[in-house]
Amino acid sequence: MSAVMAGPRLLLLFNGKRKSGKDYITERLRESLGGDVCAILRLSGPLKQQFALERVLDFERLLDASEYKERYRADMIHWGEEKRNADPGFFCRLIVEGVTQPVWIVSDTRRRTDVDWFLTEYGAAVQTVRVVASPEARKSRGWVYTVGVDDAESECGLDSGVTYDWIITNDGDQASLDEQLHGLQAFILSRLIPV
Repeated sequence: MSAVMAGPRLLLLFNGKRKSGKDYITERLRESLGGDVCAILRLSGPLKQQFALERVLDFERLLDASEYKERYRADMIHWGEEKRNADPGFFCRLIVEGVTQPVWIVSDTRRRTDVDWFLTEYGAAVQTVRVVASPEARKSRGWVYTVGVDDAESECGLDSGVTYDWIITNDGDQASLDEQLHGLQAFILSRLIPV
């Protein structure tokens, strides 16, 4: 392990297509575990902040699900790829600085380099979670296929080559989702019990 920091007891790397419900699911987990136990880390946060600074854009509006963000999405993807190509761990290192909770949830892991960086730094603490939703469910949440976005590495980079520890289906069946989240939460709590 490098000299980043001690690290979490458990690190969940969430991945899924746009409008699959990653933010909704990770927020539900954080709420059930509590903010003193669980931190949500977003790789897109520092990316959007730096992109906004360099382009003189409204950072807060880039964080929400607005048309404003969608207008700049393709440019942000390209810019982020350039940063990652120069330094694959650039955004990963930024989001873990100063985090002290025992459970870390990265809500938006999108690239193999992100997964590899976290596995290298935190090894056995890492669990990968894929959130899947049908195209119909995603469309009902506002998803529209966009060339240059939905066929880019940021959406497709983890479609293969990763063995997921957990797959959560989020097609709109609340009872099924609750059951899946209950199982994941039970696993998380089991990892917090001192050995």
